[in-house]
This record gives sequence, C-alpha cells and structure tokens, in this order.
Amino acid sequence: MTSTRDRLPDTHGAVRSGTIRNPVLTGFHPDPSILRVGSDYYLATSTFEWCPGVTLHHSRDLVNWRSLGGALTETRLLDLTGRRDSAGVWAPALSYRDGLFFLVYTNVDNYAGGFWDTPNYVTTAREITGPWSDPVTLHTRGFDPSFFHDEDGRSWMLSSAMDWRPGHNAFGGIVLQEFSVRDMALVGEARTIFEGTETGVTEAPHLYRHDGWYYLMTAEGGTTWKHQVTVARSRDITGPYEPDPAGPTLSARDRPELTLQKAGHASMVRTPHGEWYLAHLTARPLTRRGRCVLGRETALQQVEWSADGWPRVAGAVPRDEVPGPLGAAAHPWPETPAVDDFDEPGLRPEWSTLRRPASPDWVSLTERPGHLRVRGGQSPSGLSAPSLVARRVQHHRCVLEAAMEYRADAFQQMAGITAYYNTHQWHYLRVGHDERDGLFAGVLTSDRGRVSEAGGRVGVEGWERVHLRAEIDGADLRFSISPDGGEWTGLGPVLDASILSDEYAEERVGDTTTLWGFTGAFLGMWVHDLTGAGRHADFDFCSYRSQPPT
Repeated sequence: MTSTRDRLPDTHGAVRSGTIRNPVLTGFHPDPSILRVGSDYYLATSTFEWCPGVTLHHSRDLVNWRSLGGALTETRLLDLTGRRDSAGVWAPALSYRDGLFFLVYTNVDNYAGGFWDTPNYVTTAREITGPWSDPVTLHTRGFDPSFFHDEDGRSWMLSSAMDWRPGHNAFGGIVLQEFSVRDMALVGEARTIFEGTETGVTEAPHLYRHDGWYYLMTAEGGTTWKHQVTVARSRDITGPYEPDPAGPTLSARDRPELTLQKAGHASMVRTPHGEWYLAHLTARPLTRRGRCVLGRETALQQVEWSADGWPRVAGAVPRDEVPGPLGAAAHPWPETPAVDDFDEPGLRPEWSTLRRPASPDWVSLTERPGHLRVRGGQSPSGLSAPSLVARRVQHHRCVLEAAMEYRADAFQQMAGITAYYNTHQWHYLRVGHDERDGLFAGVLTSDRGRVSEAGGRVGVEGWERVHLRAEIDGADLRFSISPDGGEWTGLGPVLDASILSDEYAEERVGDTTTLWGFTGAFLGMWVHDLTGAGRHADFDFCSYRSQPPT
C-alpha cells in the first residue's frame, strides 16, 4: 500500500531505467497482480490447473523481470486433484503489510451449468519466496479476490459475487468485507459496493487510496476482444462508487489493428518517485482477432493522473513500448540457458507440471544424475495424476528438443514430447509399442477430444536414445526424430498449432459455455503408463529456443 502523503524524492535530473517492451511476461501469464515493496517489484499471475500454483516474477526497474517460480509448491498449499481444464487457480493477488506478504487466490472447483464453486484462500510469508503458511479458507461467493490495507490499519477483502439464479446477472457486482489480520478471518458484513457499468462482466477488483479518494479498478467485458479496465471512485470505502466519466481506462476493443489485444484485468503500482504504472493482461493473435496460441500475457502501461483526479492511460489503449520509471537504474538479470541438462537438484523455474506437484514419487533428478526421470502416469484424459513436465510457449516461432531413453513393452505405455493446451487439445510425438510394429515412434493428435494417429510410424528398435523435436511456426507444428540429434526425419503431417489456443478450446452448448479456455500452449515431456506399473522415461536434456521471424 502506498499513500500520496509519502514524501517523494527530488526527480530533477533523474533518468529512466530504459524502455518497457510489452508484453513483459510472454506466454501464458494472465491476471497480473503487481506489488512494490521498497525497491522491489513483484508480479503474480494465474496458473489454473498447472503446478506450482501462482507464478511469481521479480523486477527492480519494471523493464527486466526474472522468474521466481511458483508460490504454491505443495499439496498442502494447493490441491488440484480432479480439477477440470481451466479451473484451479484464478486471479491471485499480492499485498504487503507490516513485514508480511499476503497472497489470496481462488482454487476453482467447478464452473459448470451456471453454478460456481469458488473457494478463496489466503496464505502469508515473511519472504516472497516463502515458506508460505497453511492456507486459510475465506469465502466462496465469487472469484478474483484481493486485499486492501488501509491507512487506518484496517484490512479488507474484495472479490466478484457470482449469481447462479436463472434470469439474473451472473456477475452480481463487487463485494467488500473487512478482514482481521490478527484473527486471519473475515469479520463484519459483506457489502456489494459496485455493480459495474453497462459493459457488464464486472470482476477483478483492486482498491487504491489517492488524494482522499478510494479508487476501485475492475475488469469488464469478459476476457476476450471486448475486455477493458474500468475505474470508479468514492470518498468512502463502502461507496457509492462512480465510474470515470471518460470511459474505460484501457481497452483494445475498438482497435483490432493493435499488437496487444484483450487488454484488461489490471492492477496498479506506484514507484518510489511517485509515478504510477498499470499491469494488465493482453494477448497477441496470429491474425487480426485470430487465435492466440501464446495465451494471455502480461504488459505494463504508464498511468497519468488527470487534473480532476482520475488515473488514465494515454489514449486508453495498450502500447508496445512504454518509458521505464524515473530514478531506477537498469537492472537486467542473467539469461536463462536455452538448454536444461537436468544437472540441478530441482526443476528450473520455467518448468510446470500438470495437476500435481513434481514430487519424488514420479519426478526425479537424482535417481539418475544428469537426467530427468519421469514415471508414467494417467492417460491424456486423466485429471488426477498425469505425468507431464512442460514449459510455456513464449514465441510465435520456437523449437523444443529433447533426448529420451525409453522402452515400452505394451500399447498402454508411451512417452515423448507434446504440444499441449488441455485434455481435449494436444499433439504428441511419442515412442510406443504394439504387436504389429514393436517399438516405434509416431504422432497422436487430439482435436476436441477426438484422438487420431497422424501420419506413419518409424521403427526405433535398437536405438540407444531417441531425439525428439517440436517446431512451431505460427499456426504450423512439425515433429521430427533423430537417433543422434544430427540428421532429422520429419514424422507426421504439418499439424495445426492454432487449436492450442483459448479461442479454439472454448466449448459451448447454445449460449452456455461448458468448457473455458484460459491457459496457453505448452511444450514438454509426457509419459504414460496405463498398466499402472509406472514405467519411466529418462530425459538427458531438453532445450527451448525462439526462432527469428521469416
């Protein structure tokens, strides 16, 4: 929390830290919550069904960011067992008070049939990297929780309020309730303080205090092309809140030609020199208003206060480049190596696992030093114990390569690399076995849950290891294999990478959405054993590289 009564340093002669180039977090990093503590900035983003829950990033200049991995690393902090696609962790929010970090988040259990089961939790830590305390359950009225710590010492929780009743607006407004830090519990009455504008779909509340006003920042329009940031203000924390008469603070809804689309779901931060910036989600479609394989990303915009006291972004549109803050020296971080040789004791921060933490019962970096050992898990439809170690696709043109040692002896066993979106949308270059071909490599693909074999097979009996490659070029995906990483053989046809997108993944029956698409494409290593024996695959290395535009 910051106050305008803070004494600001002299900015005369101060230089800027550089240029912010958007998006600052590429690939699937939606719903950013930004926080400054001293000279350090932190960003938390949603992870849905992926572990560890809640990605954390760190910066000292708003220009350069490094990954701190995930906050919710254990089942005691986050249990995703059985969570359907695009459920799980929605819209976490960071705050800080009296030497303590607060992290609030929703672990969505269900969003089907007009009903919403959305338990919200809070966990705390003395350091941003943890350890985080056992979560405390808050309420289940809605999602997108955040905390506001006021100057008078009181703390408050905000969230959306969901209404399942037929004929009612499902997005019933923004709810405010006091939170006792001493008791770690909600107290007093829950009040609806803002019902939104005519745009509708009002969610993602964040509260700020500035010059005697309370400013409520929300997202509206839904997290697609009509997305926007709406700001309302009140002299009293409980309202009434009046929206900015100038309209949305930020949106790309009427500007399909812009690079950054879907701009919305924002939070603000104030720099030590008194400047304000806004972090928001965005997306970069392959074509104008087309599919967004990279999912929803995080961008930053500069905020200026109007003469009549409203926080506004110039032109109310997202910009590709923004001046960095005054008075902060540029602070780049070491680049992450393109190749992971699996020589470290734990997975590097860029890796995620699906629906379960990377625990020793199925992932090991020590059983065979210098290798990632992955024991086979559930089928591609499994919602409890899949064995997938993957990383976000962060570039429209990129290549992932891995070297794998694996032997299957039943058709229920397979291992390889995948381009993955959810249980319905994936492509899979795998080594398998059957009575016809013995040990072979081939491609499986799933389109809206319909699984088929794509192209022919290559026998790999006698290969010491199989080198696997996935190459994404816009909407095209190509798989290839090699016995030694030298000469590569294409396997299967050119596949449609654009089905690995929010837009394609969403499924509807009439006017009802039955399956949401909220994540982005991943590339990674997938191992299955439907016999239950847990047959493992060993990966000697895995690399990810961006490719220059053609």
